[in-house]
Amino acid sequence: MKQTFLITGMSCAACSAAVERSVRALKGVKEARVNLLLNTLSVQFEEDAVSERDIISAVIRAGYGASVLQNNAAPAKKDFSPTKKRLILSFILLIPLMYISMGAMFGLPLAKALSPVLNGCLQALFTLAIVGLNFRYFLSGFRSLFKGSPNMDSLVAIGSGAALFYSLYSLAGILLAAKAGDYGHAEHLSHSLYFESAAVILSVVSLGKFLEERAKSRTSKAIEKLIDLAPQTAEVIRGGKNQNIPVAQLTQGDLIVIRSGQRLPADGIIDKGEGFMDESFVTGESVPVHKKAGDKVICATINTDGYFIFKAEKVGDNTTLAQIIKLMRDVNASKPPIAELADKISSVFVPAVIAIALISAVIWLLAGYSFPFALNCAVAVLVISCPCALGLATPTAIMCATGSGARNGVLIKNAKSIQTGIKIDCIVLDKTGTLTQGKPAVTDIVAKDENILISAAAGIEALSSHPLAKAITDYAKQNNITPFKAENFRYGEGFGVKALCQGKETLAGNLKLMDKESVDVSEFKQKARQLSEQGKTVLFFTQDKTALGLIALADQIKPDAKEALKAFREMGLEVYMLTGDNELTASALAKELGIENFKAEVLPADKENFVRDLQKQGKTAAMIGDGINDAPALARADLAIAIGAGSDIAADSADIVLMHDKLSDAAYAIRLSRVAITNIKQNLFWALFYNAAGIPLAAGVFYKALGWQLNPMFAASAMALSSVCVVLNSLRLANFNPVKNKENYMTKIIHIEGMACQHCAGRVKTALAALGIDAEIDLNAKTATAQIPQNISDQDIIRAVENAGYKVTGIK
Repeated sequence: MKQTFLITGMSCAACSAAVERSVRALKGVKEARVNLLLNTLSVQFEEDAVSERDIISAVIRAGYGASVLQNNAAPAKKDFSPTKKRLILSFILLIPLMYISMGAMFGLPLAKALSPVLNGCLQALFTLAIVGLNFRYFLSGFRSLFKGSPNMDSLVAIGSGAALFYSLYSLAGILLAAKAGDYGHAEHLSHSLYFESAAVILSVVSLGKFLEERAKSRTSKAIEKLIDLAPQTAEVIRGGKNQNIPVAQLTQGDLIVIRSGQRLPADGIIDKGEGFMDESFVTGESVPVHKKAGDKVICATINTDGYFIFKAEKVGDNTTLAQIIKLMRDVNASKPPIAELADKISSVFVPAVIAIALISAVIWLLAGYSFPFALNCAVAVLVISCPCALGLATPTAIMCATGSGARNGVLIKNAKSIQTGIKIDCIVLDKTGTLTQGKPAVTDIVAKDENILISAAAGIEALSSHPLAKAITDYAKQNNITPFKAENFRYGEGFGVKALCQGKETLAGNLKLMDKESVDVSEFKQKARQLSEQGKTVLFFTQDKTALGLIALADQIKPDAKEALKAFREMGLEVYMLTGDNELTASALAKELGIENFKAEVLPADKENFVRDLQKQGKTAAMIGDGINDAPALARADLAIAIGAGSDIAADSADIVLMHDKLSDAAYAIRLSRVAITNIKQNLFWALFYNAAGIPLAAGVFYKALGWQLNPMFAASAMALSSVCVVLNSLRLANFNPVKNKENYMTKIIHIEGMACQHCAGRVKTALAALGIDAEIDLNAKTATAQIPQNISDQDIIRAVENAGYKVTGIK
């Protein structure tokens, strides 16, 4: 069983390591992974050996809080107001404290006039107030320290606590000296006060944590937005009456009423009525799709126009949206191999830092330096070494990368696949459904009279269920050609079909059928041969032994296939195409797409063997297929990418699922993985380099040679800044989109008057989509944020919106 828990009280990588260590020690726990960014713990365990209560108890024993996280529960929205108030009060108190403690150095009047006793007492008063506001560091830090798993709060608590208690000790000396009338000694002791260091450490660390939490909250927006897509209530028909119920109470088989502008609360099939569905979050297509009785509809899509009743097939955790959310949670709970380095370091980092701080203080005392000097070095080591940045390096990058991928229709199922993506050196492609659309279409017509040929062909093929027949009847509909009435339909022994059209014996089939029926089609044979050499399927049509002509059909190449193949080559990847088609068809397609390596007439097992052979050659292979007949090859590949999975997003054989049925998204996924791992490496480098450089400086290693000594106040500022920088660096991934050429697009905000509901938003989005503009509508702000091609003018946008019935008040 796998369960996710919400953890409270964690502040750094050492905390997450302690939680993982405590839970993994339980018998029956197979895996425990903490996501410091989301404050979650993902546990895989045996139900008969350990329970959820046991896991929660183990977390509590480690010094933290835990509760079971519901699958579709949104990440807890942090209330920053109490933290903000404490932060503001801390800095308000810090101003007079700094004036009193440092003012005499700059000759400031009031500070210089204060006696050592009054000066020390005022410093102690302001510092103790700041300590009270930030006392959580002491509670958390010393609790973790006493439990044998010190964390970042332990370092802050020990560092600021040491400065505070030494200052209180010195203040006691000042009071005793003043009481004895030894004002000279009291003045001397006043230089040993470090109240401002303790206060600044707490205030600056709190500021850093506040900025870090605000930045971190931005990285979890992807999951929040997905969860917000689902409506909270649904209108159902029960007992012949309409009633509104919470979505959680929906059951399979419920009849659900959907009006214009509403989102769907479940997956299902339309029973009555029709509508135009905005399915952009699933398919990537901005233009709403017409849906009627019998058509499938997907949870969280919007009915932009129309009214229908649909029967719920998948509700709750089984909907497409719920599966997407689950994938997002799972990938953010997992860790790539590169994260293991940070985990190993974190597990010993804080104890090592405490040891280094003590050793540095002892060495300086043994070298004859004063206790304040040794204390200064020890406190600086403790404060600058807080491992916040180390713990955030991986999860922030993973969260931003997967969020960016989800917004672009790329669902990454585990963090390991992100790291595998950078190792890929070859791509193996299925043909049908991957490079091509997976359905044939009419490409060529050769006839004596084209209308008669199409009428006869559509008439006879209307009685067949073959994919080629459907392509011909669709072509007739698109060109408004009326089919002849056909009857007495029968198959021609595998070579075609026969029927009576307008009382004439009509044949449709290949050359073998024509030869068998002794029909002369010699005038069309040369053209048929040319079309066959291009990999097209050729069908002859005759009436009463007279040739009408031929129709050639072929599976159409996807519009973005060439773009994707170009992207693969630019990344230095070898491309291989596998297909079950014959050599002639495969060769023609490979030539058209510029693919040098291909193999025809292969079975699913052959595809798996092909991938295995590439791996034996030392290659790291990605397999891209439809996730069904390519399952063996997908399972064998180092990186499995399922394309066009639609609502089947949980394909077990795939590491990455492309929901938009676009091959170019596979190129985007690989580029995203490369950028994400680079980002993680940057984060880890700066976190480790920062500590490697900062600890020796804080310990005073360079003091004798260069006179460098790090003040604890600056150490606190540097430590806080490092975490914020790591998070901000990761946030660069949030809007990663290498597919769009930024030079050809501009981001604009369109202010629109008259939008009042989801129906209005749908109409505006449809109008903009007709211009090739993808827009995000904000009903509260009455705006549309859009990526606009440079060849689209503001006047084009205004006209499109006005035609939809609304008014543009400004474009920025």
